[in-house]
Amino acid sequence: MLEKLHPNVARVTEVLRSHDVEGDVVVFPESVPTAAAAAEQLGCEVGAIANSLIFDADGAPLLVLTSGAHRVNTELIAGLVGAAKVRRATPEFVRLHTGQAIGGVAPVGHPAPIRTLVDTWLAKHEVVWAAAGHSHTVFPTSFDELIRITGGTAAEVE
Repeated sequence: MLEKLHPNVARVTEVLRSHDVEGDVVVFPESVPTAAAAAEQLGCEVGAIANSLIFDADGAPLLVLTSGAHRVNTELIAGLVGAAKVRRATPEFVRLHTGQAIGGVAPVGHPAPIRTLVDTWLAKHEVVWAAAGHSHTVFPTSFDELIRITGGTAAEVE
């Protein structure tokens, strides 16, 4: 368990507050690096988990916030963002562009803004849970709030 807030979680919390996000960060005693693990701990549908997936879109980072019930179609999102090639990013690429490790990447709190797509499927859930900068943390939000706080674009990603 995190004895004190991890610096990434503190940064994410600061950004959430600056955007008037009301939900509090939830800290789990054990890591919840997957949508299934988070859903189990929260007692919600896996589809209500917003996976923060970083892709390499022609060398630029692309954040796709997708429902835990979906897999991202990289050819589809390449067309949406006008990239020749979109592929899953390496752990090093993810950390470079987010400052966070895979399994805990938050939708916000990165060193610089990242182009973001938000899976329209998430709109089906009143409460959506997203990572808060560390694999032990999540925060409650909504589809509309994710669009607002990330400057993201709603998209079908599957």
